[in-house]
Amino acid sequence: MTAPVRIVLIDPSHPGNIGSVARAMKNMAVTDLVLVRPRSFPHPESNMLAAGADDVLANARVVSTVSEAVADCGFVAGTTSRPRSYYWEFTTPRDVAGRIVALPDDNRAALLFGSEKYGLGTEDLQYCNVLVRIPANPEYCSLNLAMSVQLLTYEIFMAREQPHSQTQLELPLAAATARVSATEAFWLAAKENIQVHGGVGFTWDYDCHLFYRRAKLLALSLGSQRYWKDRVVTELETRNAA
Repeated sequence: MTAPVRIVLIDPSHPGNIGSVARAMKNMAVTDLVLVRPRSFPHPESNMLAAGADDVLANARVVSTVSEAVADCGFVAGTTSRPRSYYWEFTTPRDVAGRIVALPDDNRAALLFGSEKYGLGTEDLQYCNVLVRIPANPEYCSLNLAMSVQLLTYEIFMAREQPHSQTQLELPLAAATARVSATEAFWLAAKENIQVHGGVGFTWDYDCHLFYRRAKLLALSLGSQRYWKDRVVTELETRNAA
């Protein structure tokens, strides 16, 4: 478990953006949404663009000031793409996600997002411990509100869950054993059928040709029998050593 995260939208002008933000949040398992002075909320367009994240909208709080929105938060990060004073510390979404995940469980974090047109106001910065800039094309770095929320919450999700590549996620021993069995099964089927039909003189209509092709494709895409047998041995040796 890590510190809970709150998304704070300041002066959101379009109800559809609020719904899109709710959808982005729920995708990344973030559900705490606070709206500061929204122009139109609740609104049917918010629910339409939430696309199933209606619970996030239903539980969203509406407040009048940023101070109310972050009153119970121990760490606040503001998002900006504009040049600011060098007195502020700037960081990336990945770095701030790491900081949030490292917070104690009882220390709530907030991410502030300014209005669609103007971004965060100067008066909003006083609540921020750090400012976050999303790296983007310097010639066109205009991200919409939901995109920005999606990128920040994605990095937090990654830092929390720490998923690995597909090769690392699969159960190595079970997967390697299955691959050996699959490649061996197709090769054996192809070999036996080739012998039945007179060696390599079989026609393209026989099922054995399909087995033969599948065996070759498996070897090319997944690795040879020898490769997967070596993977099994390596996995067993690693487990035994542990």
